[in-house]
Amino acid sequence: MNLQIARGRVIDPESGTDRVVDVFVSDGRIAAFGDAPAGWVAQRRLDAAGLVVAPGLVDLCARMREPGVEGALRVEMRAALAGGVTGVVCPPDTDPPLDEPGLVRMLRQRSREAQGARLYPVGALTTGLQGSALAEIETLAGVGCVAFAQTGCLPRDKSVLLQAMRYARTFDLALWLVPVEESLAGSGVAGAGAVAGRLGLPSIPVVAETVALHTIFELQRATGARIHVGRLSSAPGIELVRAAKREGLPVSADVGIHHVHLIDVDIGYFDSNFRLDPPLRTQRDRDAIVAALADGTLDAICSDHAPLGADDKLLPFGEAAPGATGLETLLPLTLRWAASAGIPLDRALRCVTSGPARVLGEDVGRIAVGAKADLVVFDPREPWRVTGDTLVSDGKITPFIGYELEGRVRYTIVAGEVRHERQPGGAS
Repeated sequence: MNLQIARGRVIDPESGTDRVVDVFVSDGRIAAFGDAPAGWVAQRRLDAAGLVVAPGLVDLCARMREPGVEGALRVEMRAALAGGVTGVVCPPDTDPPLDEPGLVRMLRQRSREAQGARLYPVGALTTGLQGSALAEIETLAGVGCVAFAQTGCLPRDKSVLLQAMRYARTFDLALWLVPVEESLAGSGVAGAGAVAGRLGLPSIPVVAETVALHTIFELQRATGARIHVGRLSSAPGIELVRAAKREGLPVSADVGIHHVHLIDVDIGYFDSNFRLDPPLRTQRDRDAIVAALADGTLDAICSDHAPLGADDKLLPFGEAAPGATGLETLLPLTLRWAASAGIPLDRALRCVTSGPARVLGEDVGRIAVGAKADLVVFDPREPWRVTGDTLVSDGKITPFIGYELEGRVRYTIVAGEVRHERQPGGAS
């Protein structure tokens, strides 16, 4: 299809483009912007006057609940499109975990059938994510896994992690690790500090993150493996990543969008909507996160999307499942952060477009002639209230329920196809 997106403010963080110009799409790729190609005939024209045209968002961590819940992927893909997300990284902590080629093939096939965002599966680093024996990493890479992760915490046996790094370096594969040392995190449910102490909640100390990072970087120095550390939460942890980058280690890092805005005080009186993993930490830690996004120490913001139901949260704080929905709030919360921190719009969008695309090593997250036509068209000032009715995802649990946010997606385009559209003030 020949698609013309007319009169929009085109922002491409990768090239620095920020101007009102038409974008022309043909055969799933950007054909031109500015002047139409010779002989151009548009089969569809979108009027983007007053709207922003940007690369589609690339989300480095969003759970689709498949395998596990039949039909869930189709719903969560609709939520992704409603949030302007055109690329979704699915972590391996499914049920069962993504440790077999057949499961990965099935997930990719269901994703194609759903006609949603592009799906990038991350394979399990160890069999069953048990941390004992390496999964079939090379085989999983052959069926489409973009990286390999050990979710939750590092393997107890660090020789397994060393072996994994050596293997990954040999085959030029990337490992994605959550920097948590299980023996130090224990059964904690809140960030260590005054709030956890006042509420009497078992806590997770910052050293659970920093000890894990020291371990990761020491093993990385020994092997040269490419590492991505996901969902940092503390100021000391961010400083260790900053030092590793200065040293030249091949490392990237992200943070969850909720940790860009919230701190431990927001837990209030045991509000389980704020039970997150990693836990919310102090104002100082949140300030360090914001500064690291601004200076590039953190490469990306992810939604850390977890579509939980009410039954998962209507429990005492310590027993409630950690997590929150995030696909549909990722863009407006990124815009909210940019406005409050005085961050230019192109710099903020980089954290959810070209930044995560570079982490993935995929040719997405940019607007350039010949690039894949994965785009979002949104109104950065349109207000909307976060409610169960306005969220498409089956997960209605979020710390921002009831909030009025600004920034609403009008069109989401994947491979040149308009896969989501919404009229101003209307439903999807």
